[in-house]
Amino acid sequence: MNSRNPSSDGSEPERPEALFFPNQRKSSSGSGGKALYGALKSNDALRKWLVRSSLAAVIAGGVGMLTGEWRVGVTLGLIALVAVMVWSSRRESEIPRWRKPSAAQRRTEAQLKVMKQVGYRVLHARAVPGGNGQIDHFIVGRRGAFAIDSESWDKRLPLRNKLEKLYHGRFSKNERIDEALEEAKRAEELISKELGRDIQVRASLAIYGPGMPWDSHRLRGVDIITGTKVRKWLRSGRDRLSETEIEEIYQAAKKALPPRH
Repeated sequence: MNSRNPSSDGSEPERPEALFFPNQRKSSSGSGGKALYGALKSNDALRKWLVRSSLAAVIAGGVGMLTGEWRVGVTLGLIALVAVMVWSSRRESEIPRWRKPSAAQRRTEAQLKVMKQVGYRVLHARAVPGGNGQIDHFIVGRRGAFAIDSESWDKRLPLRNKLEKLYHGRFSKNERIDEALEEAKRAEELISKELGRDIQVRASLAIYGPGMPWDSHRLRGVDIITGTKVRKWLRSGRDRLSETEIEEIYQAAKKALPPRH
């Protein structure tokens, strides 16, 4: 005897599991799409890579169809992919957006990304305990440890050195120089204490805007750098640090100089 009784219209009755779990079949059919969406949403790097790859594929396909030469299309697509990756890497900042990095800080950061590829270690926007200052960029590499503050000044006003004093137009910038030196010296003390041995931190101001008659000039214990010459200045250090020393100083600086909040 068949235990399943047809309904009045002759259709198959609802199964018990369908009564208690009406959305089970629907959710299973869309689980793959939801999983993919969740993965893309949670993995920002993967999402960016897919967008860039899709753009390169569109360019390659379009050029290939227009010219009839698929090799040309693929070549241009790869060129476009590399160009987009370089452009994006320069725009992306390691400094959290809520800290609102200035345009000068972002320009210096872009140069430091290149230095990281040759073994330099970098920290951005670090507080200096015991004071109100901030070190925009702390760098340690083969040539030593450095503290850089990035500044954007009015390009219409000349920058000149007169009797060991720095003037931007008629405005003295000695106070800003002294602040940068004080921040670097305090960082030097804190990192040395954390490390258990003395190190030196070289203070600097990277200036964007006004033209300067030098790439870098030491004034009142601080190097005044033309903003676009940061990488060249970093290579001028006289220290010779090993990979082990670089890593030790970097880890000590992470502890001694907390992120700026």
